[in-house]
Amino acid sequence: MSIDADRLWRRIEALSKFTDPDRPWTRRSFTPRFLEGRKWLMAEFRAAGLETTVDAGGNLVGRLAGADPSLKPIIIGSHSDTVPSGGRYDGILGVLAGLDVAQSVVERGERLRHSLEVYDFLAEEPSEFGLSCIGSRALAGALSDEMLALTRPDGMTLRQGIGLVGGRPHELASVRRGADSVAAYVEVHIEQGRVLESQGTAIGVVTDIVGIRRERIIVSGRADHAGATPMPLRADALVGAAKLIEAAYERAGARANDPQPLVATFGRIEVSPNAANAVPGEAVLTLEVRSGDEAAVKAFGGDLVSDLKPALAALRLTVRSEPISHVPPTACAPAVRSAIAAAAASLGLSTRDLPSGAGHDGVFIARAGPIGMIFVPCLDGRSHAPEESIEPHQAADGARVLGETVRLLDATLG
Repeated sequence: MSIDADRLWRRIEALSKFTDPDRPWTRRSFTPRFLEGRKWLMAEFRAAGLETTVDAGGNLVGRLAGADPSLKPIIIGSHSDTVPSGGRYDGILGVLAGLDVAQSVVERGERLRHSLEVYDFLAEEPSEFGLSCIGSRALAGALSDEMLALTRPDGMTLRQGIGLVGGRPHELASVRRGADSVAAYVEVHIEQGRVLESQGTAIGVVTDIVGIRRERIIVSGRADHAGATPMPLRADALVGAAKLIEAAYERAGARANDPQPLVATFGRIEVSPNAANAVPGEAVLTLEVRSGDEAAVKAFGGDLVSDLKPALAALRLTVRSEPISHVPPTACAPAVRSAIAAAAASLGLSTRDLPSGAGHDGVFIARAGPIGMIFVPCLDGRSHAPEESIEPHQAADGARVLGETVRLLDATLG
């Protein structure tokens, strides 16, 4: 399957320029900038010959009808929204590589057996509503009324936000894909890590998407005057928080060489009274744990708090935890992984298996059918940062492997 590498790169450059000018590369979901990018994307989908719609969940969908209407569709794509100041290639590579694959089918005058659907999923990145993977959740039937009632700082509800981008939240049932309703889902993405680049490997065949668990850990002590309270009499909550952070870092680091390594991050800390002249009386920490080992992800935070309780009690502190969210690991399907590896081999591209340490829409699409992911290297492993960068030939390699994977799946899947 031929890919127009120059066209793909031109489109990547064009879409990336829909950005907040003072914060490149920023195109947050549910914003005017996002809608500008969507309008451009919709025009490109239609110009490529795709039947183009925005579904009830706010996803942009381009479709090529297959020759056999009894077969389940093959889905490809990704997302066009970004995190703040990062995302020149994260997401849009998968959308535009999918578009070029579909356009190449049209241009050759061929017809696949399966219908081919290209998706720009709504709000894969965490949104201001406090939720990520909104469009793919819609396909999985995983958008609850409670989620739709979530509000962003200006008071808009998620239900209203889906309507803003052209979705129809009152018709969400119409986009839900039941179990075994998708022949396969394949996505091209930058690795967001350093493995492929460090080893000089062209293509990563993703084995699984890690599980992600977030917990809120509250350390309680006593707020006191910073000058008048002797050190032996303090109950400094931030000292207890520091012990938790250090222990988590050491425990996760000890698993670095495990077959399924675990990473743990305290990325958010709220301290009160949060004053230079006050002993911290409370620290609220957000712990995020990621691994392909589901049991380890579930146990990490609870074990950490339980094991450190005596040490914190000696500092006159109490500690408790409460869950925020949990998404289990998602395995990529052996049949899709094999097709990706065979596609890369047929193109003379080197491969290696590796897990995804980031979350993706595929976690939810996996409820409807088998999934697979193709990784390409990114410069120094940087992502979610302005420095995120790939080369044109890397984008083209990912698209070529995607195209050949689609061809193989179309020929072999029922």
